[in-house]
Amino acid sequence: MLSRRLPSCLSLLSLLMSTMAPAQAALAKPVEIELTHQLGADKGEQLQKLVERFNAQSKAGQIVLREGGWEINRQAALAVLRDSDAQTLQAAKRIKPLWQVMREAGANLATLPVPPMMVPSGTDSANRLVALPVGLSSPVVFHNRELLAQAGVDVEALPRDWRGWQEVLGRLYQSGEACPMTVSEPVSTLIENAGAWNNQAFVKTAKGGKGEQIAVNGLIQVKHLALLTTWRKANYLHYFGRSSEGEETFANGECAVLAAPSSAYPSLRRQAKFTVGVSGYPYHDDAYGAPQNTWADGPALWVAAGRSAAEYKLVASFIRFWLAPESQLEWQVNAGYLPLNPSGLLVAQTSQLLADDLAAQRLAIAQLTHKPVTAASKATAFGHRPGVREVIAEEIESVFADRKPAKQGLDDAVQRIERLR
Repeated sequence: MLSRRLPSCLSLLSLLMSTMAPAQAALAKPVEIELTHQLGADKGEQLQKLVERFNAQSKAGQIVLREGGWEINRQAALAVLRDSDAQTLQAAKRIKPLWQVMREAGANLATLPVPPMMVPSGTDSANRLVALPVGLSSPVVFHNRELLAQAGVDVEALPRDWRGWQEVLGRLYQSGEACPMTVSEPVSTLIENAGAWNNQAFVKTAKGGKGEQIAVNGLIQVKHLALLTTWRKANYLHYFGRSSEGEETFANGECAVLAAPSSAYPSLRRQAKFTVGVSGYPYHDDAYGAPQNTWADGPALWVAAGRSAAEYKLVASFIRFWLAPESQLEWQVNAGYLPLNPSGLLVAQTSQLLADDLAAQRLAIAQLTHKPVTAASKATAFGHRPGVREVIAEEIESVFADRKPAKQGLDDAVQRIERLR
């Protein structure tokens, strides 16, 4: 404590020296990191709201959001990535495992254990999270309630199996609907999850017990694709592309029914000028064990390697914020993705006030947990390997275009994917 006497030159110098470091620190540039995403415009807006709420209370630094991928010459500190992009970065060792980031920050990841129905693309061999699965969803069926009612369909008693939906689509077509049904993310929706929901394996153990081998040409998958092809020929089913193109045509009122990831729900409700209904993902009533369980899959949040301690401290702070109960609720309602921890799961399953907002998530959770996972229905990240989904999409398109029958298309997909190894 300074003396009340007039300080000497020496004591003044000491005082100046002692205050210099804090003054320099105050002038230092605040920590700022970039977060990129591939969620599209609507969900990007919901992520922006989350980021702004974090920035308003953050003492560790600020997050800047940008739409786009993880560019080689401009690698952001954080990125929400899909499928093979993350696989490529992981293989190049350009990411830092999330569990390690959080451990170094003294934080405990209060997430649910990674369940067997979740595609394990963001985990390592020890089942630790290397990325945060912020974009999980599972397929459901959306419908235009007004159009179905006009066609004489009871919207309160929609079918649970594909055979029943064929009758619904027939009524829609006969009533004058040019596009009774479309689909979003067709490989995941029509092949991967159709297999799991009907207890049919997507992969099998490779010869010699080494690794996995694609198995999309099983009896149920062939039957399923053949049925959808007859719908295509009858103009019951319309195909608009390999990604989420079908969601836009449905939201515009051009198609009456949409099979799509559950996470599409809030975006469809904001964009559509009609009442969006949601019902369960169909199964084949003659498949043994069906309905079994669907998969949870979607984009994850990855952390870049080679960042400073201050930047990783900011990352850990943002992760903790995202996993807080109020943020989990906001993310579920606004973006439509599945909860990441027990508090978020409890809200999704029990909230009466948010029952309409969380209708798609509740259906997805019910499907994911419908029965204990079997060896055939266990989720796999095989489809995230570079080229796999592209090959399957090409073969689906060949079958839909009537260039080859369903069995040949899926057999060809298996052979082509095996050559990718």
